[in-house]
Amino acid sequence: MIGDGMGLSHVHAAMTVSQKKLNLQQFPVIGLQKTESSDNYITDSAASATALASGEKAKNGVIGINPEGNFTESIVEILINQGFKTGLIATNTITHATPAAFIAHQPDRNMYEEIASDISTSGVDIIIGGGLKHFTDRADKLNLVEKMKKEGYDFFEDVLQIDSSKDKVLALTANSHMPFKINGRGDFLPVAVEKALQSLDKDNDKGFFLMVEGSQIDPACHNNNQEQFLAEMLDFDKAIGVALDFARENGETLVVVTGDHETGGVTVLKGNYETGEVKVNFSTKGHTGVMLPVYSYGPGSEVFSGFFNNTDFKGRFIFSLNLGNK
Repeated sequence: MIGDGMGLSHVHAAMTVSQKKLNLQQFPVIGLQKTESSDNYITDSAASATALASGEKAKNGVIGINPEGNFTESIVEILINQGFKTGLIATNTITHATPAAFIAHQPDRNMYEEIASDISTSGVDIIIGGGLKHFTDRADKLNLVEKMKKEGYDFFEDVLQIDSSKDKVLALTANSHMPFKINGRGDFLPVAVEKALQSLDKDNDKGFFLMVEGSQIDPACHNNNQEQFLAEMLDFDKAIGVALDFARENGETLVVVTGDHETGGVTVLKGNYETGEVKVNFSTKGHTGVMLPVYSYGPGSEVFSGFFNNTDFKGRFIFSLNLGNK
C-alpha cells in the first residue's frame, strides 16, 4: 500500500488529527527506505514506483524501463507468470505513474494511452481506479474496455456496484482522476480494497498480490493544502484498516505500507492529541529527498525492518513468498 507523497510528518499530523487512533499505529514492524532515482537525488513517482515494483532504479519520468533502456520485471509480472492473482487500485487514474510502474513499460509517464494498452494486456485480475478516457477516448480509436470485456473482464463504473464474486474486474469510476476526499469521493478507497480482497481471496489457495495507492496525498501537498492532505491521509488509513482486518482474520497475509517520496516538505509545528488540532508547515510545493517510513504486519514482516533502499522491496516480497531467486 503506497501513500503517494507520504512522509513521516504526514503520518504524525494525521495521527494527531485522529487523536492517536490511526490504523498505522498498530503495525509492529517499522523500517526506513531511501528514494533517490537513477538520475536525481529527488525522485518522482515514476522512478520510485519502478524501483518499488521491480527492484531497479529508473530515471525520473520513466515507467518500467531501467537506465540502460531495458524493460524491468515487476513483482506483479513475476506473480502473474507464476499463477498468482493480482490487483491494482488507485484514486488517481489507473494509468498514473505509481500503478503503471507495476505493469507497464513506457519511456514517458505521460503516455497514458500507451500505458492503458499495457494494462489491458497485462493479465492483472482486479483493476480499480480512474482514467476511463485513456481506455475509450483514444487517438487510435480502440475501445479497450470492450476489448477487455470480450476477454473475460466484468466492467463497472461505480465502486459500490463491483461484484466481488467475479474473477476479473475492470472498474474505471471516473473519466480522469477522482475528486479529492473533501470534494466528494466518499469511501471509494476502503470499499475498493474490501471488494478487491474478497475477489482475490475467493477460491484461492495460492495467494495474491494487491497494490493500493492513496494517490491524492501527493497533489494535496503540491497544493500546500493542509485540509486536503489530512483528509487524504485519514482516507488512506481507513483503507489500511480494511487490509489490516483482513490480514488479522486470514493469518497468512503480509501488509506493507510506505510512500514513494515525500511531497511538500511537511513539518508539524503544533498540535493537540486530545482535540485533534494540528498546524503544519510546507517548505516546498515539490518533492523532497527524505527517507520514508515503512510499516509492515504479518508473516515475513521482519524483512521490512531496518534501513534499506526502495529497490529492496521486490526481493523482500519474493523472499516472503518463498519464490526463490527472481
